[in-house]
Amino acid sequence: MNEDLPQKLDRPSLCQLSKEQLVDIIIEQAIVIQQLQTTIKELKQEIERLRVSRDLDSKTSSKPASGDILKKPEKKESEASSEQNSSKRKPGGQPGSQGKTRKGFGRVDYFEILRPEFCTCCGHTEFVSEPVKIETQQVAQLVERPIEIVEYHRHTCKCSHCGNLQTADWAGDMVPGQDIRVRLQAFLGWINNYGHLPYEKQQEMLWELGGVEIGVGTLVATNERVSKSAGKFLCM
Repeated sequence: MNEDLPQKLDRPSLCQLSKEQLVDIIIEQAIVIQQLQTTIKELKQEIERLRVSRDLDSKTSSKPASGDILKKPEKKESEASSEQNSSKRKPGGQPGSQGKTRKGFGRVDYFEILRPEFCTCCGHTEFVSEPVKIETQQVAQLVERPIEIVEYHRHTCKCSHCGNLQTADWAGDMVPGQDIRVRLQAFLGWINNYGHLPYEKQQEMLWELGGVEIGVGTLVATNERVSKSAGKFLCM
């Protein structure tokens, strides 16, 4: 809003303004209202999309079975009451215990500063640089692509001093000829041997996390390598 305009837009103040100033106020307020309407429309569309996605599963749509929301089967009233009476301790935090997650995660990967975009009172978009109050909260989130595809270009160069041809070493945590890096191999070995996740489900998981298509043969070979390495480590 124009800085020459009064901060408090009451009737006496508005009556003292010129026609051009009143038009400026109407235009700026209309812009703010239009922005709010667009935001509300987008939020409604997102809510509807989430509602539809929640109600769909692999049986009622083309979604893969890995995207199904696990629903607990309804228990009979007699079974529920019996289970409730037999279990005295409820899951989750117990009375008097201090929560772990609320203390933070022990690290922060990056900071995101959230500042107001416009004043809901006057529509102004400029604020004092120094905040009046700062609230902090740490959250753990799943990033869009947890799995990255890296293409290495290993160079062989000629020494400018003696003319020797020197080839660079491959990265320390990758194995030449293998499509999966060491850390991802270890993760797949864990979910296979400890999590007992079938290879077909592992394929779906890799596609969901990184858009990566990996054959069952590669997963089997990876699991065998991880199992052998773990066996050698235990025997040492």
